[in-house]
Amino acid sequence: MKKAGILNRHLSGALAELGHGDGVLVCDAGMPIPAGPRVVDLAFRAGVPSFAEVLDGLLEELVVEGATAAHEIRGANPEATALLDARFPTLSTVSHEELKSLSAGAKLIVRTGEARPYANVLLRCGVFF
Repeated sequence: MKKAGILNRHLSGALAELGHGDGVLVCDAGMPIPAGPRVVDLAFRAGVPSFAEVLDGLLEELVVEGATAAHEIRGANPEATALLDARFPTLSTVSHEELKSLSAGAKLIVRTGEARPYANVLLRCGVFF
């Protein structure tokens, strides 16, 4: 049994399969989930687990070379905006509709219980060397 890190076996296994350039969408409970990508649904109740908790847990285990969020987050969700700006100084933004389209190309989608608007980010995996 693992003693540290992400303990959810479905998520831990999915992370181990990621490679350079793969996309991982971390999303709120309301984001439409496209057919195709592998989905690990962590949502339990509204707000549990939070977008911040899940994102920070993933960032402890992944090499991320880029991140994209929706423009709309800036006006609608100051907490998530601050979180993403702090974690990704070069955060790219697109329209929410474009982010939904891009999510279809993700290899993995991790759904949180977050219940605040636009708490979604598409991560691009990097390499550790």
